[in-house]
Amino acid sequence: MTTTATFVSLDAIRAAAERIKSTARVTPLIGVSTAAGRPFHLKCENLQPAGAFKIRGAFNMVAQLDPAERAAGVITYSSGNHGQAVALAARTLGAPAVVVMPTTAPRIKIEGAQRYGAEIILEGTTSLERRARAEAEAAARGLTIVPPFDHEWIIAGQGTIGLEILEQRPDVAAVLLPIGGGGLAAGVAAAIKQVRADVTVIGVEPVGSAAMKAAVDAGHLVTLPKTESIADGLLPTRVGDITFAHVQRFVDRVITVDDPAIVSAVLWIVANAKVIAEPSGAATTAAVLNGALDAALPITGPVVAVVSGGNMDPSRLAEFAHAN
Repeated sequence: MTTTATFVSLDAIRAAAERIKSTARVTPLIGVSTAAGRPFHLKCENLQPAGAFKIRGAFNMVAQLDPAERAAGVITYSSGNHGQAVALAARTLGAPAVVVMPTTAPRIKIEGAQRYGAEIILEGTTSLERRARAEAEAAARGLTIVPPFDHEWIIAGQGTIGLEILEQRPDVAAVLLPIGGGGLAAGVAAAIKQVRADVTVIGVEPVGSAAMKAAVDAGHLVTLPKTESIADGLLPTRVGDITFAHVQRFVDRVITVDDPAIVSAVLWIVANAKVIAEPSGAATTAAVLNGALDAALPITGPVVAVVSGGNMDPSRLAEFAHAN
């Protein structure tokens, strides 16, 4: 069963690439094949402005609002990285920004959004609680909501990563994408499959927060009673309607990794790629290192794992290293 939806076109993704190029970076692929013992590259979205891939979708959406909407301001609900990206995009494009974050948001992500000039509201611990508060604030204050994942403009912006991967590594056999709400996976998979249908696309979720896998397995959207993982950017209790439809159509498999594997991957990336990946950004690498990828779909050619973000307090990295 496939959910009825309008799928993001290749033209929309290419247009997004032009729209965002003044602000979003073309991030590097770092080769770590020797250390991994297989052809393996990291797509380092942790090197984006604001430290995560989210600037692509956020800028693509805010840039398409009309001048009156931008002048009135934008609001989003985010565990952290999308909030920082919306704050940066809004500041760049001259719009006031409000970000609703969970009470459990890491201090580094709160301070990041504040640094870009956003007003911060702390609300609840789940994405549904944040969304409800954002919708109430938007209605009361005349703000435009820039959703974290479930919007065609957001998905198209994130999809630009897929175009870059195909250009940087034309012989890529498989691409691994972390899944929170599904915007990254939806966009990148749509870009890749509409250019190279033969490339395998794998979504990766934490074991304790596998809302997309639950939805794919059930054939319909599922709301988890709770989510729990060290990967704070991958904790929605429910994925998006639009993102789910894209994953159903364009993603070959959704697999899971546990928290110990994610922590090991964070440390492995530091040791071998010399960059910092937050736990959410290391989930894809974890799936390669712990065998989850090969157990699901053995891949013999070059594998690219998207490292989605690097916003982690150095003290937390030290804790990981000490514990291991």
